[in-house]
Parts: sequence; C-alpha cells; structure tokens
Amino acid sequence: MGDETVGVDISKLHFDVYSYPGGGSGRFQNTDKGRKSLLKWLKSRQSVMVVFEPTGPYHKALEADLHKAGVALAKVNPLHARRFAEATGCLNKTDRVDAAILARMAAVLQIKAQPERPENLTGLTELLSARRGLMKERTANLNRQKNLVHPLLKRQCSARIRQIEGQVQMIERELRAAVAADAALTQKFEILISIPGISATTAYTLLAELPELGELTSAQAGSLAGLAPMHRESGNWKGQSRIRGGRAVLRQSLYMPALVATRFNPDLRVVYKRLVDAGKPAKIAITAVMRKLVILANTLVASGRIWELRPMK
Repeated sequence: MGDETVGVDISKLHFDVYSYPGGGSGRFQNTDKGRKSLLKWLKSRQSVMVVFEPTGPYHKALEADLHKAGVALAKVNPLHARRFAEATGCLNKTDRVDAAILARMAAVLQIKAQPERPENLTGLTELLSARRGLMKERTANLNRQKNLVHPLLKRQCSARIRQIEGQVQMIERELRAAVAADAALTQKFEILISIPGISATTAYTLLAELPELGELTSAQAGSLAGLAPMHRESGNWKGQSRIRGGRAVLRQSLYMPALVATRFNPDLRVVYKRLVDAGKPAKIAITAVMRKLVILANTLVASGRIWELRPMK
C-alpha cells in the first residue's frame, strides 16, 4: 500500500477525491479531460493508492487509466464501506464524506492493491454479461408471446426472439474464439467442461469470474463463490448457518450445474443423496453440491487433470 490512500467517490458526472492522511481533496469531471487532471493531481502526491467502489460503467474508464499510468488501486464493496463509516461514527453521507471514508478505510484495514485484470478476461466478462441480458430478454419475450393475440404483435415478438437467438450465437462464437486464442484459458476450459454438470457457458463464467481458479484453497474457493456457510453463535444461542457474500454472478451460475450434477455426476449425486437422507432440505443439499462443484473445479485446474470418476470425501 502507498504512503497515501486516495478515496474516490465516482458518479456519472464527477469524481470527488480525498487523500488520507494528508487531507487533500478535490473534484474532477468524469470526462477524458477530467481523468487527465485527476491523474496529474495523483502524480503530484507521494506514493498513492486509489480506492473506489465499483459503479457499473462509470468507473471503468478511470480504472483503465489508473492501470495504464501505473497507479495502484483497489475496489471495495460498497456495503463494507458503509459499515466502516457507521462503525467509526460517521452517519453523514455526501460525495466528499464517502471519498474520505474510502481513503481512511483502506489505510486502517490495510487493503491491498489489486493487480490489473487481463484484457482477455475483461472481454469474457463483457460478453457473458451481454449474453445474460439477452437470455433474460428472450425469456420475457417467450412469456409475452403466449399472451399476444394480434397477428402483427405475434410476428414482431417472434422476429425479436429469432434476432436474440442469433445475437446469442454470435456471442458464443466470440467466447469460443477468445478462449481458443489463449493456451492457458484453453487448458482450464477443457478441464472444466470435463466435469459432469459444467457446460461451456458455466466454464466461461468460472474463467471470467474466478480467475484465481487453481490457485486457491478449498475454503477460499467456496468463500469467493459465496458458498461457505457462515455460522451464527452467541453464548448458548445457536442460529441457522447461512451463505452470504462472495461473487454473486459466480454463485448464480453454479445453481443449474449443481442440479444437473445431482443426476449425472456420480460423485456429487452421492453427496446430495447423503444430505437429503440425513434430513437436510433440498435447498441446503443443492448449495453443498454447488460448493463441492467449485472446489472440484479448483482442485482439477490446480493439478491440470481432466475429471474422472473418483469417490469424493
């Protein structure tokens, strides 16, 4: 971490910045010219690390410029930042206050800078996001089509569904090409799709959303996917364990593969049946299979092995 941490509160129109412990602050426009001015301001300071919350499309250009300029950066969960503010007694919420909270939080918690995300993985993430959006739109149109009566509207709806399906096919071709162009990604992809239950789309999602795959412990893999049980106990009270946090897109992408795995993956079918026979609700059993699935993927990628039938512990 740098000598100074600079919190940046990002909005559509501007950046509010605050430096800790120096206390310097400022506001810059969220434009090409504004980002250049911000970079100049940052370079005038001593060994900085920039901290901000992901804000959809509004932070991407800044993130790219910071990496290009060699400025260390870290992205933090907005919920964590809000809780840090409340824990330190700060109840005000303005753009400048938010920037100050981010800077102080990074310094106090010693948040580490994040490495630049490889360009090919950024491309995969964008393609997969577009595919998810198209699939949601396709489902909405299929449902709408059932209730349409007017012939014109029915034809328009059918045409849009065909258009969406064509666009999805184009995206899938681009995904295949992107993976095929990278030898390391190709090797991981072949390992992932060898696992019963993991489709090509799920494999792409694992590659994009969990680039650390193969470098994690089992506990880390489950935690990053948001599938590690969080225990709640206090004195004699013992609450129900729950899953929370982690990478939501990754967790959501593992649900259907887990359902398939309970039928066609012999190892995981045993895990599912054992839990259900023990009286666990099906939802909890499926969650356990999801966790086993991501741990299995991490283990196989780490060892460079294709899946083969082996009893799981």
